[in-house]
Amino acid sequence: MQRAGRATALLVVLGAVLTVLGTGTAQAAGYRYWSFWEGSGTGWAYATQGPSLVRPDDGSVQGFRFAVSADSQDAARPRRSPDFTQICADTPAEDGRKRVALVIDPGTAADAPHGETPPALRTACAQVPEDASSAEALAAVAKPLRYGSDALLCAISGYPESGCGEQVSQDSGRGRTATADASAPTSAGVATGGDGADGGGPSAGVLVGIGAVLLLGIAAVAQARRRRG
Repeated sequence: MQRAGRATALLVVLGAVLTVLGTGTAQAAGYRYWSFWEGSGTGWAYATQGPSLVRPDDGSVQGFRFAVSADSQDAARPRRSPDFTQICADTPAEDGRKRVALVIDPGTAADAPHGETPPALRTACAQVPEDASSAEALAAVAKPLRYGSDALLCAISGYPESGCGEQVSQDSGRGRTATADASAPTSAGVATGGDGADGGGPSAGVLVGIGAVLLLGIAAVAQARRRRG
């Protein structure tokens, strides 16, 4: 009987913990922002530095994608292959300058801020000085750019009109509802660079809830032991 009582108490605790974890997952949030990518013959790789720090070589392909994502692992890639030859086919090489192919993907309507429609995906070949950064190459072909106070790239060619890395509630529809006073995780879309933040783990609130449930469970087991002692 004593073992059965302990088993029942532990099952109750386990069930409560799983409920808390499930709640944390359902309330998980993403961020709406422009991510930065570097292209190669094998496809796209999430950039580990911001566009103002990257100094691409002649013949490089850079990508920018606007979407809602939780972190670098979840980020949506540009929907056009990184083909330098095709993008820069009509731009001849010049001494003292380099060509950087750019894929600018504003994403889909599902990721657009409320009331806005994403423009069409486009490519451009920026011909810039040899020491130019990716941010300077982008500015040469896609003005106006808009940056946030933390140097996060907020808009390319004026899209979106407002907002910058706002947090978006996933369970209210992807890309539709944002919470106030939230900023995007440090990402390669930040002009000063940085890795994408890890958004896969439970939040601090979830961990606190789990701890409280475990403490209540331990107390219940201890009380059951005393009654049977």
